Amino acid sequence: MLRPAKLIRLGQELVFVLLGLLLISVAAMGRFLWDRKSEMWVALGALLLLLGVRAWLRAGKYVTRWEHRARGASLVLLGVCMLAITLAPFGWIAALLGTAGGVLALRGVVMAVLVLRTN
Repeated sequence: MLRPAKLIRLGQELVFVLLGLLLISVAAMGRFLWDRKSEMWVALGALLLLLGVRAWLRAGKYVTRWEHRARGASLVLLGVCMLAITLAPFGWIAALLGTAGGVLALRGVVMAVLVLRTN
């Protein structure tokens, strides 16, 4: 039987998988209803990039080292994708958004496996 703390963490990772699938479906439909060159989009991409680097450098402080590294790598990749969307031509936005969704979905699956592996 799983402890409640593990169940909550698995629920959090399920949210990341669902968010990734949502981004993939938006990329597949090709309907982008936001301003990709706004200051908030760039600020969010930069924030995700910085949080990813911070999570990578603080690996092993609270949970296992691999969990921190997976979190950090996914946040860095997501931040890079978001910043690349601001600079990319319009034809590439769907591919970059799909990549960001894939990163989130893969992060959710990898983190769920890592959560289940720990004692």
